[in-house]
Amino acid sequence: MNKRIIGLTGGIATGKTTVANYLASAYNLPIFDADIYARDAVAVGSPILNAIAQRYGQQILLPDGSLNREKLGTIIFPQPDERHWVESLIHPYVVHRFEQAIIAQSSSQTLLLVIPLLFEAQMTDLVTEIWVVRCSESQQLQRLMQRNHLTPEQAQSRINSQLSLSEKAARATVVLDNSSTPEFLLKQIDVAFTINM
Repeated sequence: MNKRIIGLTGGIATGKTTVANYLASAYNLPIFDADIYARDAVAVGSPILNAIAQRYGQQILLPDGSLNREKLGTIIFPQPDERHWVESLIHPYVVHRFEQAIIAQSSSQTLLLVIPLLFEAQMTDLVTEIWVVRCSESQQLQRLMQRNHLTPEQAQSRINSQLSLSEKAARATVVLDNSSTPEFLLKQIDVAFTINM
């Protein structure tokens, strides 16, 4: 049997973490998360963090030498060229970490890769199927504002920096609707996981 590698994506604040946590607890899936690798990429003293600090100055760093994510966000979300520059440093590192993880998990038949920018970063060739979590645009905006304490304008610029949910859903193997209750979402996950086996 070939290895099954689910690529989980969706828009920002649509419920990817909820889906990943459920698959880990209910089906004991090994989970690998692009956001964790992206944080590792800019660890204190890393070449990538040094390059970012060279470009934007020392104010991009916190007193302990780590990346000031909030400050970086205010620079790159309104400026696509700057965002692409930062991503061009981080994405190859993330892909390499995923490739290492897949090789290391030779005994597991099914893996879950959580990749918010699966399409944008052109990482679809890492996975055998694509799951997209979606909700309504108004729910997404509200959830993001609450979670990250953003203004409507800040939240919208983060949403706009990603491919639209409808475009992602059109390219998905499975679309999970997270606009209703948690129970409704979990039922869809169970169906998708067992039907596609």
